[in-house]
Amino acid sequence: MTFGTIAYHFLMRLAVGFIFNITMNNRADYTKGWFRQREWEKKLYKRLGVKRWKNILPTYDPEVFDPGRHTWDEIAQAMCQAELVHEVITVLSFVPLVFSIWLGAFWVFAVTSVLSAAFDLTFVILQRSNRPRVIKLINRKR
Repeated sequence: MTFGTIAYHFLMRLAVGFIFNITMNNRADYTKGWFRQREWEKKLYKRLGVKRWKNILPTYDPEVFDPGRHTWDEIAQAMCQAELVHEVITVLSFVPLVFSIWLGAFWVFAVTSVLSAAFDLTFVILQRSNRPRVIKLINRKR
């Protein structure tokens, strides 16, 4: 059962990323309210020490966030898409809990789901904490 939940999380991540890539193609409107950082978030990110650990997180496709290849506007759009991908994955991480009804082993499903969700929330936090600086650069260049 543990292999099944791990396989689900792995395949689900790939599928969600693929679907967003073909439907959005790194084009999201970073001016929409959903993507604006709230005042309380700044305090949370400071408390979580995001600046200390943000550089150790892996990037699936670093080229997408490369200012040598893309404008800051394109990078901000890609950041929004990455945020959406990780938010959807966070929610879908809890789908395996449904299978615990029939298969038992609730705690195995719960632990893998919580760990998966926590992992993806770190990437949501990363995108949301970095985007305000990118938007400042965009506005400065205008």
